[in-house]
Amino acid sequence: MSKKFDKLVRDKIPKIIKQKGKSCKFRIADRDEYRVKLAEKLLEETIEFIAEPSIEELADIQEVIDALITEHKWTGLKAATQYKKIIRGGFQERIILEEVSG
Repeated sequence: MSKKFDKLVRDKIPKIIKQKGKSCKFRIADRDEYRVKLAEKLLEETIEFIAEPSIEELADIQEVIDALITEHKWTGLKAATQYKKIIRGGFQERIILEEVSG
């Protein structure tokens, strides 16, 4: 009995599966597919965090964010974060926007 997946997994997962006495089939994504799968993984991990908030789930989200930064060769995340906080604020005041009119 096999279970089908088509998702990005952490690098050591095939080895872990083999150590458990199971076999698995996997492939290496090309760059375009990898970028799509990273976005899907970010959504998957975020949904898991919303369902059960924990530091472990947050760590999974951070790992995907780190992979996205590396893959896209993005720099300046800290500066961009600081800029947005200066211009638009953070989330510490717990403001819930309910309505805008006019």
